[in-house]
Amino acid sequence: MRELLLCPPDYYGIEYEINPWMSRARGAEAALAQKQWHGLKRTLSKLDCRVELVPPQPKLPDMVFTANAGLAVGKQFIPSNFRHKERAGEAPHFASWMEKHGFQISWLPNDYYFEGEGDALFGGDVLFCGYKFRSDIKSHRAVAEMLGCLLIDVVPDEAMHFCCNAVVIERDIVLPEGAPRLVAGLRDRGYRCHQLQMIEFLKAGGACKCLTLFLPQRASI
Repeated sequence: MRELLLCPPDYYGIEYEINPWMSRARGAEAALAQKQWHGLKRTLSKLDCRVELVPPQPKLPDMVFTANAGLAVGKQFIPSNFRHKERAGEAPHFASWMEKHGFQISWLPNDYYFEGEGDALFGGDVLFCGYKFRSDIKSHRAVAEMLGCLLIDVVPDEAMHFCCNAVVIERDIVLPEGAPRLVAGLRDRGYRCHQLQMIEFLKAGGACKCLTLFLPQRASI
């Protein structure tokens, strides 16, 4: 059974602009965000997953995006070093929660910007990472060295539709709706796709995967 970490969107909102998708003028509808988040939690809970919740904190609206908390491998947790000061306050809350739940905390140097599973995911034994405006390349190299794994840097070409912002549970894939060709191809390969409305969270530059942290992402390297 996979363990996942989510954070209720009690304080979620577009309160600042730190990526191209965020617009304070457009904002987010709180009631609809709650509905969409609960739909995600309900779907994940049906897929043989145990969902853990970290308490949301006031003045940290993006804490809902738990994938950015850090990277968990086995019982080791590497917390994020957020590039933007608006999110920096999340790190101690996530590290404290992880430590209380038995994880060993391994911090990166302060000037190594890293945003966890938001920019680093395993594919088999390979750690795939994206970098530029959020995480930086030196943090990924440091993480790979800490974990003793092979690192391949990837800058995706088709991220604008967020169809790859998905939660993969064995043969089940939970992803934002709106990617019929991708879904058809995945189903042809034997995957079960669960498409959800994530419009409110796309306004902040996130979706299903950004809202979910694996505990751990993998048992070992």
